[in-house]
Amino acid sequence: MAYQSTHTFFNLPVKDLNRTKQFFDSIGFEFNPQFSDEKSACMVINDNTFVQLHTESYFQTFINKPVADVASAASGIIALSADSRAHVDELADKALAAGGKTSKEPADHGFMYVRSFEDLNGHLWEIAYMDMSAMPQA
Repeated sequence: MAYQSTHTFFNLPVKDLNRTKQFFDSIGFEFNPQFSDEKSACMVINDNTFVQLHTESYFQTFINKPVADVASAASGIIALSADSRAHVDELADKALAAGGKTSKEPADHGFMYVRSFEDLNGHLWEIAYMDMSAMPQA
């Protein structure tokens, strides 16, 4: 049987935890205070997916190599789904209004629509809507 996780936690280092929390709060994300303190904040994506935002110094206690400078080099992309094209635009526009930067131009593939942004720390995010009924057949 293939492994299936019941919950997913992404852990990201951030330069300024309070500014980062304000950024994601303005987009519409909530935080779980039970798993948040002055060193870390638990951002809720959905009932089973969370992003643990750690100060860089606290993040360093979990790893045995240097923290990447994501402002100058990509370390990955966090991709989230949206329930419509309008929702993609709403979330991306909120991210840009809160101080994020466009990382790529919007991509419209017919069945899939994607907008990308960098958060305040340089982490890359994509918001995508997929209409599976319009997906080309293989």
